[in-house]
Amino acid sequence: MSPKFLLLEIRRILRSPRFLIFTVGFPVVLFLLYVGIFAKDQDTKAVLMVSMTSFGVMASALFTGTRVALERASGWQRQLRLTPLSGAGYLTAKATAGMAMALAPALLVPLVAVVVEGVSLDGGNWLRASLGVWLAAIPFALIGLLIGQVGTADSVQPITQLVMLPMALLGGIFIPIDTMPDWLLKFAHVLPSYWLGQVGRGAVTADLSTGLGKDVLVLGAWTVVLGIAVVRRYRKDSARV
Repeated sequence: MSPKFLLLEIRRILRSPRFLIFTVGFPVVLFLLYVGIFAKDQDTKAVLMVSMTSFGVMASALFTGTRVALERASGWQRQLRLTPLSGAGYLTAKATAGMAMALAPALLVPLVAVVVEGVSLDGGNWLRASLGVWLAAIPFALIGLLIGQVGTADSVQPITQLVMLPMALLGGIFIPIDTMPDWLLKFAHVLPSYWLGQVGRGAVTADLSTGLGKDVLVLGAWTVVLGIAVVRRYRKDSARV
């Protein structure tokens, strides 16, 4: 991976007002809104904090694919194949840039929770609720890349929304896990968003049925499968050139 290309990618994303509004500001606004409506105690505020952190990192990582689709449509990706930058370097830089952007809500939402709402956790749980949730978003950066590789410039955003909203709802990010019927909860266990949420919920909820080890194992399996799918799709596109 080229550090210069990665830095260029991050700078391009930072210049996008949509990034600042939807992936940084929106999770913070939702957190403050939900706290004002639903939170009656510090425990509820902590749960809402990790939910909105999870939503923020997931959205940031998923929208990695938007620029990929635009670059495919403009021919920029094709031009990059003629440079010394390898396909693996290109994909790694895109995924890394997406994860770099996801770091913003992973840090900002907990910071607002502490400063504005007085949420308090111990050191280990803070790491899990922020950096742990951020790392759990790796599969979503790969999903974003895959959407960018299969979608068009016009369809990539609707596809991303169609993926993100059900993932957030069924993953327990917007709907409390304990309110789901058993059949829906079993389906939710298949989704990476459920395990992303579990990483954060484990920092603030004592009675979880799974530990961090299973969360990491399932998210790791998703990462491997999605990584293979992204590489295969990129190679298929390259063969058309």
